[in-house]
Amino acid sequence: MSTIRHSPSATTGILPLPAGAGIDAHWHDENQIVYAGRGVLAVTTDAGSWIAPATRAIWIPAGTVHEHRAYGDTDLHLVGLPVKDNPLSLDQPAVISVGPLLRELIIAYTVQPADRTAERRRLRAVLLDQLRHSAQQPVHVPAAKDPRLVAVCAILRDDPADNRTLAQLGAAAGVSDRTLTRLCRAELGMSFPQWRTQLRLHHALRLLAEGSPVTAVAHQCGWASSSAFIDVFRRAFGHTPGTHRTHY
Repeated sequence: MSTIRHSPSATTGILPLPAGAGIDAHWHDENQIVYAGRGVLAVTTDAGSWIAPATRAIWIPAGTVHEHRAYGDTDLHLVGLPVKDNPLSLDQPAVISVGPLLRELIIAYTVQPADRTAERRRLRAVLLDQLRHSAQQPVHVPAAKDPRLVAVCAILRDDPADNRTLAQLGAAAGVSDRTLTRLCRAELGMSFPQWRTQLRLHHALRLLAEGSPVTAVAHQCGWASSSAFIDVFRRAFGHTPGTHRTHY
Protein backbone atom coordinates (compact mmCIF):
# COMPACT_ATOMS: atom_id res chain seq x y z
CA MET A 1 0.00 0.00 0.00
CA SER A 2 2.22 2.82 -1.25
CA THR A 3 -0.12 5.78 -1.80
CA ILE A 4 -2.86 6.11 0.81
CA ARG A 5 -5.84 8.38 0.32
CA HIS A 6 -7.78 9.93 3.18
CA SER A 7 -11.54 10.31 2.76
CA PRO A 8 -13.05 12.02 5.82
CA SER A 9 -16.52 10.62 5.11
CA ALA A 10 -17.21 6.97 4.40
CA THR A 11 -19.26 6.69 1.22
CA THR A 12 -22.86 5.47 1.21
CA GLY A 13 -24.13 4.23 -2.14
CA ILE A 14 -23.68 1.62 -4.87
CA LEU A 15 -20.50 1.16 -6.86
CA PRO A 16 -20.42 -1.35 -9.75
CA LEU A 17 -16.98 -2.93 -10.14
CA PRO A 18 -15.99 -5.07 -13.13
CA ALA A 19 -14.17 -8.33 -12.47
CA GLY A 20 -10.65 -7.68 -11.23
CA ALA A 21 -11.25 -4.01 -10.49
CA GLY A 22 -10.39 -2.51 -7.15
CA ILE A 23 -10.28 0.55 -4.94
CA ASP A 24 -6.81 1.61 -3.90
CA ALA A 25 -5.55 2.00 -0.32
CA HIS A 26 -7.48 4.58 1.66
CA TRP A 27 -9.00 5.29 5.05
CA HIS A 28 -11.84 7.38 6.39
CA ASP A 29 -12.89 8.95 9.67
CA GLU A 30 -16.12 6.94 9.79
CA ASN A 31 -17.08 3.30 10.05
CA GLN A 32 -18.28 1.48 6.95
CA ILE A 33 -20.16 -1.65 5.94
CA VAL A 34 -19.20 -3.05 2.53
CA TYR A 35 -21.45 -5.63 0.89
CA ALA A 36 -21.31 -7.33 -2.52
CA GLY A 37 -24.88 -7.82 -3.68
CA ARG A 38 -23.38 -9.57 -6.72
CA GLY A 39 -19.92 -11.04 -7.12
CA VAL A 40 -17.32 -11.49 -4.40
CA LEU A 41 -15.46 -8.74 -2.54
CA ALA A 42 -12.07 -8.92 -0.82
CA VAL A 43 -10.81 -6.30 1.63
CA THR A 44 -7.11 -6.23 2.48
CA THR A 45 -5.29 -4.43 5.30
CA ASP A 46 -1.82 -4.81 6.78
CA ALA A 47 -3.35 -7.36 9.15
CA GLY A 48 -4.65 -9.69 6.44
CA SER A 49 -7.55 -10.28 4.06
CA TRP A 50 -11.30 -10.63 4.50
CA ILE A 51 -13.55 -11.95 1.72
CA ALA A 52 -17.32 -11.96 1.40
CA PRO A 53 -19.88 -13.47 -0.98
CA ALA A 54 -23.49 -12.26 -1.00
CA THR A 55 -24.26 -14.00 2.31
CA ARG A 56 -21.62 -11.93 4.11
CA ALA A 57 -20.61 -8.29 4.57
CA ILE A 58 -17.39 -6.74 5.83
CA TRP A 59 -17.18 -4.27 8.71
CA ILE A 60 -14.41 -1.66 8.33
CA PRO A 61 -13.80 0.50 11.43
CA ALA A 62 -12.89 4.18 11.16
CA GLY A 63 -9.18 4.77 10.64
CA THR A 64 -8.48 1.40 9.00
CA VAL A 65 -6.27 1.60 5.91
CA HIS A 66 -7.75 -0.85 3.41
CA GLU A 67 -8.07 -1.83 -0.24
CA HIS A 68 -10.98 -3.44 -2.13
CA ARG A 69 -10.80 -6.05 -4.90
CA ALA A 70 -13.73 -7.46 -6.91
CA TYR A 71 -13.88 -11.05 -8.15
CA GLY A 72 -16.48 -11.47 -10.84
CA ASP A 73 -18.68 -8.53 -11.82
CA THR A 74 -19.54 -7.00 -8.46
CA ASP A 75 -22.20 -4.62 -7.18
CA LEU A 76 -20.57 -2.98 -4.17
CA HIS A 77 -23.00 -1.55 -1.61
CA LEU A 78 -21.39 0.89 0.85
CA VAL A 79 -22.91 2.11 4.11
CA GLY A 80 -21.00 4.84 5.93
CA LEU A 81 -21.66 5.28 9.66
CA PRO A 82 -20.39 7.94 12.09
CA VAL A 83 -17.93 6.68 14.70
CA LYS A 84 -20.64 6.87 17.37
CA ASP A 85 -22.66 4.33 15.37
CA ASN A 86 -20.81 1.09 16.00
CA PRO A 87 -23.61 -1.49 16.36
CA LEU A 88 -21.09 -4.34 16.39
CA SER A 89 -18.78 -2.74 19.00
CA LEU A 90 -15.78 -3.74 16.87
CA ASP A 91 -12.50 -1.88 16.42
CA GLN A 92 -11.09 -4.30 13.81
CA PRO A 93 -12.39 -5.47 10.42
CA ALA A 94 -14.71 -8.47 10.50
CA VAL A 95 -16.92 -10.55 8.24
CA ILE A 96 -20.54 -10.69 9.39
CA SER A 97 -23.56 -12.75 8.37
CA VAL A 98 -26.12 -11.20 6.04
CA GLY A 99 -29.54 -12.81 6.15
CA PRO A 100 -32.39 -12.03 3.73
CA LEU A 101 -33.73 -9.08 5.75
CA LEU A 102 -30.35 -7.41 6.31
CA ARG A 103 -29.52 -7.91 2.63
CA GLU A 104 -32.67 -6.07 1.54
CA LEU A 105 -32.09 -3.30 4.10
CA ILE A 106 -28.53 -2.69 2.84
CA ILE A 107 -29.67 -2.66 -0.78
CA ALA A 108 -32.59 -0.32 -0.06
CA TYR A 109 -30.47 2.04 2.06
CA THR A 110 -27.78 2.41 -0.61
CA VAL A 111 -30.13 3.06 -3.54
CA GLN A 112 -30.80 6.73 -2.75
CA PRO A 113 -28.06 7.95 -0.38
CA ALA A 114 -29.08 11.60 -0.76
CA ASP A 115 -32.59 10.92 0.56
CA ARG A 116 -33.22 12.68 3.90
CA THR A 117 -36.82 11.65 4.55
CA ALA A 118 -38.26 10.31 7.79
CA GLU A 119 -38.79 6.99 6.03
CA ARG A 120 -35.07 6.74 5.35
CA ARG A 121 -34.27 7.52 9.01
CA ARG A 122 -36.55 4.67 10.06
CA LEU A 123 -34.89 2.38 7.51
CA ARG A 124 -31.50 3.29 8.95
CA ALA A 125 -32.68 2.54 12.50
CA VAL A 126 -33.86 -0.93 11.48
CA LEU A 127 -30.60 -1.50 9.61
CA LEU A 128 -28.58 -0.71 12.73
CA ASP A 129 -30.79 -3.01 14.81
CA GLN A 130 -30.18 -5.88 12.38
CA LEU A 131 -26.44 -5.24 12.41
CA ARG A 132 -26.38 -5.55 16.20
CA HIS A 133 -27.60 -9.13 15.85
CA SER A 134 -25.27 -10.13 13.02
CA ALA A 135 -22.85 -12.90 13.92
CA GLN A 136 -19.18 -12.63 13.06
CA GLN A 137 -17.83 -15.24 10.66
CA PRO A 138 -14.30 -16.70 10.87
CA VAL A 139 -13.35 -16.12 7.23
CA HIS A 140 -10.19 -14.08 7.68
CA VAL A 141 -6.71 -14.83 6.32
CA PRO A 142 -4.31 -13.08 8.75
CA ALA A 143 -1.01 -11.74 7.42
CA ALA A 144 2.30 -12.88 8.89
CA LYS A 145 5.08 -10.46 9.85
CA ASP A 146 8.05 -12.68 10.67
CA PRO A 147 10.07 -13.15 7.43
CA ARG A 148 10.30 -16.92 8.01
CA LEU A 149 6.54 -17.35 8.27
CA VAL A 150 5.97 -14.83 5.46
CA ALA A 151 8.09 -17.03 3.17
CA VAL A 152 6.04 -20.14 3.96
CA CYS A 153 2.73 -18.30 3.56
CA ALA A 154 3.91 -16.96 0.21
CA ILE A 155 4.47 -20.50 -1.07
CA LEU A 156 0.84 -21.37 -0.36
CA ARG A 157 -0.53 -18.08 -1.65
CA ASP A 158 1.18 -18.86 -4.95
CA ASP A 159 -0.22 -22.42 -4.96
CA PRO A 160 -3.04 -23.13 -2.45
CA ALA A 161 -3.13 -26.75 -3.70
CA ASP A 162 0.39 -27.39 -2.34
CA ASN A 163 -0.20 -30.24 0.12
CA ARG A 164 3.21 -30.36 1.74
CA THR A 165 3.29 -30.60 5.52
CA LEU A 166 4.46 -27.72 7.68
CA ALA A 167 7.76 -29.53 8.23
CA GLN A 168 8.26 -29.91 4.47
CA LEU A 169 7.39 -26.29 3.79
CA GLY A 170 9.68 -25.23 6.61
CA ALA A 171 12.54 -27.22 5.13
CA ALA A 172 12.04 -25.40 1.84
CA ALA A 173 12.13 -22.06 3.68
CA GLY A 174 14.98 -23.05 6.00
CA VAL A 175 13.02 -22.99 9.28
CA SER A 176 11.86 -25.72 11.66
CA ASP A 177 8.24 -26.77 11.94
CA ARG A 178 8.40 -26.13 15.71
CA THR A 179 9.33 -22.51 15.09
CA LEU A 180 6.63 -22.17 12.44
CA THR A 181 4.00 -23.67 14.73
CA ARG A 182 4.88 -21.12 17.41
CA LEU A 183 4.82 -18.26 14.90
CA CYS A 184 1.42 -19.33 13.54
CA ARG A 185 -0.14 -19.13 16.98
CA ALA A 186 1.60 -15.88 17.88
CA GLU A 187 1.11 -13.98 14.59
CA LEU A 188 -1.88 -15.59 12.89
CA GLY A 189 -3.90 -16.48 15.98
CA MET A 190 -4.64 -19.95 14.61
CA SER A 191 -2.96 -23.23 13.74
CA PHE A 192 -1.27 -23.78 10.40
CA PRO A 193 -4.00 -26.18 9.12
CA GLN A 194 -6.66 -23.60 10.05
CA TRP A 195 -4.79 -20.85 8.21
CA ARG A 196 -4.35 -23.02 5.12
CA THR A 197 -8.09 -23.84 5.10
CA GLN A 198 -8.96 -20.13 5.30
CA LEU A 199 -6.56 -19.37 2.45
CA ARG A 200 -8.09 -22.13 0.32
CA LEU A 201 -11.63 -20.93 1.00
CA HIS A 202 -10.67 -17.40 -0.05
CA HIS A 203 -9.09 -18.73 -3.23
CA ALA A 204 -12.15 -20.90 -3.90
CA LEU A 205 -14.50 -17.92 -3.66
CA ARG A 206 -12.39 -16.02 -6.18
CA LEU A 207 -12.39 -18.92 -8.65
CA LEU A 208 -16.13 -19.50 -8.28
CA ALA A 209 -16.80 -15.81 -8.90
CA GLU A 210 -14.77 -16.09 -12.10
CA GLY A 211 -16.96 -18.99 -13.29
CA SER A 212 -14.72 -22.00 -12.59
CA PRO A 213 -16.56 -25.36 -12.18
CA VAL A 214 -16.81 -26.74 -8.64
CA THR A 215 -14.70 -29.82 -9.46
CA ALA A 216 -11.92 -27.67 -10.90
CA VAL A 217 -12.02 -25.32 -7.90
CA ALA A 218 -11.71 -28.24 -5.47
CA HIS A 219 -8.65 -29.51 -7.36
CA GLN A 220 -7.00 -26.10 -7.71
CA CYS A 221 -7.45 -25.36 -4.01
CA GLY A 222 -6.02 -28.65 -2.78
CA TRP A 223 -9.02 -30.65 -1.60
CA ALA A 224 -8.80 -34.41 -2.11
CA SER A 225 -12.31 -34.58 -3.58
CA SER A 226 -15.22 -32.38 -4.62
CA SER A 227 -17.31 -33.76 -1.76
CA ALA A 228 -14.67 -32.77 0.80
CA PHE A 229 -14.54 -29.26 -0.67
CA ILE A 230 -18.34 -28.94 -0.71
CA ASP A 231 -18.55 -29.99 2.95
CA VAL A 232 -15.96 -27.43 4.13
CA PHE A 233 -17.48 -24.70 1.96
CA ARG A 234 -21.01 -25.33 3.26
CA ARG A 235 -19.87 -25.20 6.87
CA ALA A 236 -18.00 -21.93 6.25
CA PHE A 237 -20.59 -20.05 4.17
CA GLY A 238 -23.93 -21.72 4.78
CA HIS A 239 -24.51 -22.81 1.17
CA THR A 240 -22.87 -25.09 -1.37
CA PRO A 241 -20.37 -23.81 -3.92
CA GLY A 242 -22.79 -24.79 -6.70
CA THR A 243 -25.46 -22.55 -5.20
CA HIS A 244 -22.88 -19.79 -4.90
CA ARG A 245 -22.09 -19.95 -8.62
CA THR A 246 -25.76 -20.03 -9.60
CA HIS A 247 -27.06 -17.17 -7.47
CA TYR A 248 -24.12 -14.97 -6.58
